[in-house]
Amino acid sequence: MSDLFDLIIPPNPPREVMADGAMLLRGAALPYETDILTAIQTIATRSPFRHMVTPGGYVMSVAMTNCGAAGWVTDRTGYRYDALDPESGQPWPVMPASFLDLAVSAATEAGYPDFMPDACLINRYEPGARLSLHQDKNERDFANPIVSVSLGLPATFQFGGLKRNDPVRKFALRHGDVAVWGGPSRLRYHGVPKLKDGEHGTVGRMRLNLTFRGAL
Repeated sequence: MSDLFDLIIPPNPPREVMADGAMLLRGAALPYETDILTAIQTIATRSPFRHMVTPGGYVMSVAMTNCGAAGWVTDRTGYRYDALDPESGQPWPVMPASFLDLAVSAATEAGYPDFMPDACLINRYEPGARLSLHQDKNERDFANPIVSVSLGLPATFQFGGLKRNDPVRKFALRHGDVAVWGGPSRLRYHGVPKLKDGEHGTVGRMRLNLTFRGAL
């Protein structure tokens, strides 16, 4: 019966519309996988992953680092972008060419051909880590979309509305999937519930998420 069921249920389409201006590109990051994973190791050597503290004193369960002209940081003084890594006092690592190529390609496919990111947030989720519903609104220009790349363990992407209590749609994110949202969806609330335990053949016991933004 399982074989028959698999034949009846079609696989996930290569492109899924999440909302007006928001698209999920299945497997779009796979051609860049090796280069990206290698680059993340190099970036983390210079600017290690760290669990940042929110203005309210909450230690984030997701570990984070950045690359590009600016990096997103949070501490007791607030959320912001900074050209320097606060732990080293040095500029964040330069954004690798493979990162830029993937971000521009995905944004173009989703309908944003003018996107040129200057910041990439790299999030590391270990089992149990989560990211509560939030808006990405520390950027200066909301005309730029958000490009979010998933690698490693599968996760659930919660995509809500423009108000925190709006209904939330859920999308399964798998290794290589890329979500892009902008335009009327740019300020939608979104998040990731607790990551389930598991082991990915390439990435291991974690999920890596690259979020490209036009920050400056």
